[in-house]
Amino acid sequence: MVFKYIDILGESTKSFDDAVRNAIEETAQTVKDIRTGDVTRMNVIVSEGKIVEYQAVMRVSFKVKRKE
Repeated sequence: MVFKYIDILGESTKSFDDAVRNAIEETAQTVKDIRTGDVTRMNVIVSEGKIVEYQAVMRVSFKVKRKE
C-alpha cells in the first residue's frame, strides 16, 4: 500500500476547528480515501485589532489507487 501527502489550507471566519473541518470536507470532494490530517500551522488574519479569519495549514495523507 502506498500513501501520498499533500498540503492544504482551510479558512474560516468562526474558529480553527471550523477551518480544519472546511479543509478536509472541501479536499474530500476531489481527493478520495483520505486517511490522516496533521495540522502543521495555525494562523489568524487580523484587521483593525480583531481576528477576521482563522487558517489551518494541514498535511493530508491519502491512499494511492492503481488504475485497473
